[in-house]
Amino acid sequence: VMARANLIISGGTGTGKTTLLNVASSFIPPTERIVTIEDAAELQLHQEHVCRMEARPPDLNGENRVAIHDLVINALRMRPDRIVVGECRAGEALDMLQAMNTGHDGSLTTLHANTTRDALSRLETMVLMAGIDLPMRAIRQQVASAIDLVVQLSRMRDGQRKVTSITEITGMEGDTITMQEIFLYESHGADKDGTMTGVFRPTGIRPHIMDRLFAAGVPIPPELARVFPDRRANERGH
Repeated sequence: VMARANLIISGGTGTGKTTLLNVASSFIPPTERIVTIEDAAELQLHQEHVCRMEARPPDLNGENRVAIHDLVINALRMRPDRIVVGECRAGEALDMLQAMNTGHDGSLTTLHANTTRDALSRLETMVLMAGIDLPMRAIRQQVASAIDLVVQLSRMRDGQRKVTSITEITGMEGDTITMQEIFLYESHGADKDGTMTGVFRPTGIRPHIMDRLFAAGVPIPPELARVFPDRRANERGH
């Protein structure tokens, strides 16, 4: 978040997407102008420059509806540093991707999907719901250039909610969006009390975004810095 990566938080119902979005948004610097867009106000941001926008259903006459899509377009006119959308469900995904690609980096949203690959497929479907006739390759290029990281959440059998994967989007290869998993949750099964156990560990693949973290001066935990050292230190040594 502090390095202005564009994040998608993905998971099924009740996996804690909004809770994690709240926590992630709390790391946005207090000097930045943030616009939050939600169906129902759930986010609790305490930064000074927050503008909250909420969708509105149609009235009894079927009029005066304000959709998430409309709010995203209006938000872009407010010159925000970042846009936080509570959940992308339909055509507003296209506006969100375009915002991420045009200077509003560091924006965040959530969506319903059970795997990272499913999350990307769902994004493509939602872009098509915008009603604009775009070739699939163009949609995938938008997704690949806009999204930096997908954080996947799951609900364990015992009710625990876990981050099960953090995946970096690396670009396009042919007509396919390429990605690399950089952290994963390794399940060790249930203990004698039925509690699911496991460990969240790096896969060993160095993410491209680490260079952005170091360049932005983001504090890196020592255990993470050992796995992904700052390349600039080696360059200075030479």
